[in-house]
Amino acid sequence: MRKLKGKIVSDKMQKTRVVAVTRLVVHPRYGKRYSVTARFKAHDEKNEYKLGDEVIIKEIRPMSKDKRWEIVEKIK
Repeated sequence: MRKLKGKIVSDKMQKTRVVAVTRLVVHPRYGKRYSVTARFKAHDEKNEYKLGDEVIIKEIRPMSKDKRWEIVEKIK
C-alpha cells in the first residue's frame, strides 16, 4: 500500500478529510522544478483531524466513489 504525506485543506464533511499532497516535478526538457498538488479524500472515522494538520495517508479499498485513502497519523 502506498503512503503519502500531506496537509488537510478541508474538514467540512463527516468522517472525510481532503488532503493536499504536494510533490516536486522536474520538467523533462528544461530542467526547471515546479510543484504539483493532488487532492485526495481520506477517511477519518472519529473526526479527530482538523484543518491545517500535517498527516500521513495510506491506500485502502474503495469506500465510496471518491474515497480510497485513510488517515494513519498526525505528523506534528
